[in-house]
Order: sequence, then structure tokens, then C-alpha cells
Amino acid sequence: MIVSVHQPQYLPWLGYFHKISCSDVFVFLDNVQYKKREFQNRNKIRVKDGSIWLTVPVKVKGRYFQKIRDVEIESGFRWRQDHWKALEINYRKAKHFTEFSGFFKKIYDRQWHRLMDVSVEIIKIFLDVWAIKTKIYFESDLNIKGRKTERIVEICKKVGADKYLSGVGAKAYLDGKRFEDEGIGLIWQNFRSPVYKQVYDGFVPNLAAVDILFNLGKEAEDVLKSI
Repeated sequence: MIVSVHQPQYLPWLGYFHKISCSDVFVFLDNVQYKKREFQNRNKIRVKDGSIWLTVPVKVKGRYFQKIRDVEIESGFRWRQDHWKALEINYRKAKHFTEFSGFFKKIYDRQWHRLMDVSVEIIKIFLDVWAIKTKIYFESDLNIKGRKTERIVEICKKVGADKYLSGVGAKAYLDGKRFEDEGIGLIWQNFRSPVYKQVYDGFVPNLAAVDILFNLGKEAEDVLKSI
């Protein structure tokens, strides 16, 4: 059984869902420290001249060591209205925008207090649309105590996995011998962003997965399987 893990991200890119789809079990790392200026509260969408960031404003002042599951959204900003408007303006001519935009309109019509809640709700949209049946856990429900490699090994053992699927960026810090000692196979995710027709001329890779959803719709499920 293959397990993979990742922090909850806002509007994740296609590689995020590729990792989940290649796994039997996926664990949200919600009990690790929140990091600013990464992808936990933001991602990019396509615009005519390239791409722009959509960022959820969050409370970070004086909260340097807060866990991802505790991150609160900063009130007093029109981020929901602005994000929906950006999606509507830039994707309304996309082939599948009308088909799937309603899911996101409902997201942006709701009040959200925690970053993780809105991120996970959006992720569920993609899992449902692309029929990804991977079993989902939250790290905070597994009572994990270890750090770095030990954290991952402990997660594998808790969910009964004998293989761990990791992004290649983790080669810099994961201790392969610990996996070997525990009889856990270490697999490296082989993902390359596919090229597809976007709503504007040219191609910009590695955008939020809404880009491929609005442009290819459910066909993106076949793209995921072919990578």
C-alpha cells in the first residue's frame, strides 16, 4: 500500500493531485508549522500576460510557530470577492468554465475562518470531479510524534503502508536508510506538467489546478493517469 503526505494548500497545482492519485492513502500534514511565502495560502492562475497570484490573507503577526491547522484568515479583506472575480474574468471563455464554476462560486460565497478549511474544501472538489478515490487522513488525527524522516516513517506505520511516495525535493533531507530499516519502500514522484491548450495564447506551466480544470474539465483525469 502506497501512502503520500503533503501540507494542505490553497488552490493546489496539478502535481498535488497527481501525488494523491498515485497513492492508496494520502495524509494532510496539518500538524506541522505554517510557512509564509510558500503555497499554503496562495497559488497562480493564468491571465492574458502570464500569471498572477491569488493569496488568502492570514494572521501571522506574533504567531511564528503556529500549526497549519490553526492558521486563521485575516478579516477585513475582500479576498473571496477578488478571487472569484479573477477566476470569472480570466476563465469565463474557457471551455469548461460554465460546467465547473458553480463549485467555486459556492466556495467564495461562504465565510471562512481557518485557512485549512477552505483549502481542503477546494481540494475535495478536484478529487470528486476527477474520481480520485484515495483514502484521506489528517496527521492531527494520527497522534504522530516524530519529526522529519521519523514523522513520515511513523505515518507509514500508523496507516499500514509499505511504500512511501515522495516529491523529489525531499531527497535533500529524507533518510532513505530509515525507510529501508522499517521495510518501507521509498518511491519518488515522477511528474512533469503536461502541455495543454489554455484560455490565452501561449502556455504557462505549473499553475493552480483550476487552470486545467476549466480548460480540459474531466479530461484532466485521463491526463493524470497518463503521466
